[in-house]
Amino acid sequence: MAQSSTTISSQKDHKVNITGTDISFVASTKTISATSTSLANLAVRDLITVTGTANNNSTFTVKSKATNNLSITVEETVTDESAGASVTIDHTGFVTDKYQGDGYYSHTDGIHTVAYHVLATLTGSVKMQGSLATTPTESDWFDIADTTFTTDQSTTISSANFTGNFVWVRAKATGMTAGSVTKILYNH
Repeated sequence: MAQSSTTISSQKDHKVNITGTDISFVASTKTISATSTSLANLAVRDLITVTGTANNNSTFTVKSKATNNLSITVEETVTDESAGASVTIDHTGFVTDKYQGDGYYSHTDGIHTVAYHVLATLTGSVKMQGSLATTPTESDWFDIADTTFTTDQSTTISSANFTGNFVWVRAKATGMTAGSVTKILYNH
């Protein structure tokens, strides 16, 4: 059977921090919201690290964003917390959408290839994650061994081969403090 090549990520840039004293958290809806501080530069599947709170200093994955750019819902659990503290939301990376792995098609070889293309200014790491769940939640993803590319600010393309009967795969960029991932190519 012929292999299938896919661009699983187009260019993703590091985004500036968001700071405000009007940012609050609602546990029942997993919402982070503000009354006037714009969350417009955040996107679905961005990884954000929150600091300055009493109960929500953690990393979260953006699940959805309100059209008014004043609230986001996240995949992980948040704790109820009112506004008032100086809260900083730092963009630290992203995860891609899920893509079918060999296990989805019941292929027996399980051979996959990924190529990461980055700007030399990128700081951080990019890796592949897999899931064996047919409908994965955030807790169903695991890191795939030997697929991590940690930038050294000189290498702009890195590739990895990995084997497994993963139902779904995705890429995850973490520790981004500058630069861009220009694209991620996936072949199975």
